[in-house]
Amino acid sequence: MSAFPALTLPALFSPAFTAGMVLSISLIMAIGPQNAHVLRMGLQRQHLWLTVAVCAVADIVLIGLGVLGLAQLGGLSDKLHGALVGAGMLFLAVYGWQAFQRFLHPRVLAIVADDGTSASGQPAATPVTRRHALMSAFAFSWLNPHAWLDTAVLIGTASLAYGQGSTVFGMGAAAGSVVWFLALGAAAFWLGRRLNSLHVWRALDGMVALMMWGTAIALMVSLF
Repeated sequence: MSAFPALTLPALFSPAFTAGMVLSISLIMAIGPQNAHVLRMGLQRQHLWLTVAVCAVADIVLIGLGVLGLAQLGGLSDKLHGALVGAGMLFLAVYGWQAFQRFLHPRVLAIVADDGTSASGQPAATPVTRRHALMSAFAFSWLNPHAWLDTAVLIGTASLAYGQGSTVFGMGAAAGSVVWFLALGAAAFWLGRRLNSLHVWRALDGMVALMMWGTAIALMVSLF
């Protein structure tokens, strides 16, 4: 990312910056595995802003890789793509199974207060360590081949249309990712105070399990 020029006021209002931001948000706003993970961490109110920061930084790295490198190289190699697909399928299958188990045995999770305590009389949410939250966020960001295709390949390729303004396009895309994850985190944090019922959590876990398994199957089909 150091090759990006300084983010000046004229760059913020340039067509390349705006186009990059719009493209980035439009690609990332679908509720995929990464966004579903942010929502769950927000509803549980466990390491939400760490998760948001990691997801945003991971996207910025992929965008920088695409704009500064992969676009000129013609995209991911077949071997690297295959390795990413395999790792992504395994990760999504395991996470989907965990969500399915929560769907079968639902629990009302306590909403964690700002001081780390939970409301009295409510069962506490299963604690998530900072290390686990960090590794999970990176896994959802980098073990999903769609994330590589959307950020590194598609955004990187689109940036070529702006010639000398390709780096400004990339900065716009990076800014779009930051704006999206901050908004998603804030929404999840706000909802976490209000949505704490057995039906809500069971529906969320069921949706996540189906989403993860569906994505894993789609990745498997893409290999043939």
